[in-house]
Parts: sequence; C-alpha cells; structure tokens
Amino acid sequence: MRTRRGLCYPRPQWAVEEEESRSRKRRRWLPAGGDDSVRGMAAENPAGDRPDFFDGLPDDLVVSILCKLSASAASPSDLVSVLMTCKRLHGLGTNPLVLSKASAKSLAIRAKNWSESTDRFFERCADAGNLEACYLLGMIRFYCLQDRGSGASLMARAAMGSHAAALYSLAVIQFNGSGGSKGDKDLRAGVALCARAAFLGHIDALRELGHCLQDGYGVRRNVAEGRRFLVQANARELAAVLSASSAPPSAWHHHHRHLLASGCSLLSDFGCSVPAPEAHPANRFMVEWFASNGTGGEGLRLCSHGGCGRPETRRQEFRRCSVCGAVNYCSRACQALHWKLAHKAECAPMERWLDPGGGGEAVVMD
Repeated sequence: MRTRRGLCYPRPQWAVEEEESRSRKRRRWLPAGGDDSVRGMAAENPAGDRPDFFDGLPDDLVVSILCKLSASAASPSDLVSVLMTCKRLHGLGTNPLVLSKASAKSLAIRAKNWSESTDRFFERCADAGNLEACYLLGMIRFYCLQDRGSGASLMARAAMGSHAAALYSLAVIQFNGSGGSKGDKDLRAGVALCARAAFLGHIDALRELGHCLQDGYGVRRNVAEGRRFLVQANARELAAVLSASSAPPSAWHHHHRHLLASGCSLLSDFGCSVPAPEAHPANRFMVEWFASNGTGGEGLRLCSHGGCGRPETRRQEFRRCSVCGAVNYCSRACQALHWKLAHKAECAPMERWLDPGGGGEAVVMD
C-alpha cells in the first residue's frame, strides 16, 4: 500500500505467508484452445494457457449455487450430470444442505433405473430432511419393495413435516388397512389425515373427505358439507390448471367437448374439460414398476385409475364397482376420477361379479 507521497508501507507477515501458500497451491489450468475433451484436466501451467479459477471459489458459494440447482432441476439428470463433473462438485453436491433442497422433479427416478445405489442416495436425501425424498422412498419401499415398516416410517416422517401427499397416502393406508388385515382399518384416523391434507391444499384429499362426509364413512354423515367439499375440490383443480396454463379461460369452454376423451372430465361439472393433472413421481414410479414386475402376489390387483399405481397388499383389499364389478379402487378419489374419465362409458351391470367366497366391498358410482 502506498501513501500520498508514494512511499510504501511494509507488508504484514500474514499477507506474505498467505501469498506464499497460494503460490504453492496446485491449480488447474485450461488450454487456451483445442479439443474440448482435454478441457478441465489438471496441468502444470504450460505457456499460453489460462488458469481455471473454479478452485478459488469459496465452498459456501458453490453450495449455494448447487442448492438453487437441486431445487429447480427439471429431471434427475440435471443434478447427476453436475455431480459427475469433478470430485469437488461431487463432494459439495452431496452436502446435506444441497440434498435437503432437491425438488420432486430432480428425484423423479424411473423404475427401470432403480438400484441399491439409488436407494442409498434417496436415504441420504431423506436423512438430510428432504420431505419429497422421504415420501418417494417411503412409497417405493411400502408398495414396491414390500418393506412395510420402513416405508410407513418414512411417509410418517414426511407427514410430520406437513407433506400433503404423504398425509393423503397414509390416509389411504388407514382406510384400506394396507399392509395388515381387514381388521387393521382405522376409518377415523383416515378421515383425520385426509382433513389435514385437504387443509394443506391436496385436491384428492379434499375430494376423498367430501365423499366420506356424503357416505358417512368414518365420520358422521353430512351430505351438504360433503357436496360443498366436492365442489371446492373441482374448483381448486380448475384454478390450478388454469394458472399453470398459458391458454385463456375461454379455451376451456363447454363447446370443446372433443377434449373429453383425453381430459380430466371431473371438471365437466363446470362445463369444462382440461388436461388430466400430472401424476406425482411416486405414482409414475409404481405404475412403471408393477407394469414390468407384476403385483407380486396371486389375486392382487392394481387400482383401476391408471395414474395411481397402488396395488393391493392382500386379496379383496380394494373396493369394487357396485354395478359391473370389473374395476376396483384404492380410494373414493381415484373412483371419482376414473368414473368420469373412462369408466362411465364402459360400466355395464352384471348379476354376479364377486369371486366365489370373496367379500370385496362395493363402491357406488355417482
């Protein structure tokens, strides 16, 4: 440092030592030109090359950037490609803070890519406090890997963090007594979990709660309140679709009835037909898993709503259609979605559809 007269102050000893330590530090150098395949390789500062200053970035800054990436990644490859770039990014990318911010899309693994290493990675994310990882891994372990205790524990951990989808999935387990016997059903607990998930904005939970109130299933019957919840669920679904779409509201007018074949026709109650809501990565994983591996037990069926993917954990667990008996559902929400989406046009009365000796419950189609 110089004074106004041009004199220099003596440099402090700590500054000299810091400069010497930096000069001794081995740096990475990037070639000024040439093949891209050799860029990023460590070298001994050849003449004409320029230094790579990535090593000079503080770890806190890199972790902050990786947190933004994991929270906004559109697919698992966005995060994995960064982790595979270099040793430092791999180490910082597996920081608990980064793993805790991973979004559902960045964890949307395909069933064909599942492996033990993927299971360990999801467990690390769950241990870091990532609620999406807790829910997704819990669903996979409970239904696909048939590890009921671990799966239910992970979903409960996510539910304790107010994860709406986890609360609703636990409600479905309570309604069906999944993983146990028919006597393990707890309808009141299922209604309580549905109410909490509906309060957090889960549309299927709100629809399920409306049907429970209409039918007096696990709660005192209140038809008017149940219908109000069903209308509210449809209205929320319509608002969510319109807010996520760039098309004007007039595009969903009732004159566009040709969209009924591919849309979510629950909204036909409002004279509208919009694209079906996107399934959660956990449901997509289960659909792919059981499509390639089967349900794992003789006589076990999948929920007939194609976007659900839940299988029975024991025979006659799901409720059947009371008219045709050809379809079965894990919940009233799935029944309502599939009824107006496809089954309404297919349902035909049958005199006898129950299996010999079977006691499957019937569900009335609205």
